Amino acid sequence: MARSFVYIVSENPEVIEHVKKSCEGQDVSFYSYAGQQWREGLDNPFFRSQLVNGVPALSTGMNPLTSEPNNVVSFPGMTEGKVQKMEDLEAKAIESAINQFKGNLTEAAKALGIGRATLYRKVKQYHIDPSQARRRKVAA
Repeated sequence: MARSFVYIVSENPEVIEHVKKSCEGQDVSFYSYAGQQWREGLDNPFFRSQLVNGVPALSTGMNPLTSEPNNVVSFPGMTEGKVQKMEDLEAKAIESAINQFKGNLTEAAKALGIGRATLYRKVKQYHIDPSQARRRKVAA
């Protein structure tokens, strides 16, 4: 069986510890990076090649972390142990991002890491109404 690798990019030490504990007892190599450290690494061709080969070039383990907020949109209503369809998770993430950015689909697409055209297609596919988020923005 091949060895698994877990890479976590987080500014939150509690999240890193939670992931580490969930990997205990498994044949898993765990690597954690601060956001800035990860971004700098991705700009480095050597790091990218090492990452592809499963050997990270940056230091691993617990690094000094700052408490800067990140731009990761969490899945709403997700409880541990509850299995959901990928389509449901995707629809919830899209809806959450649209609400978070008050109906601005361009910003929501950036936060989700997808193209604007892809977001428009998925909004139509999942019957999501972005105008509701815009109405909440006006009412607030």
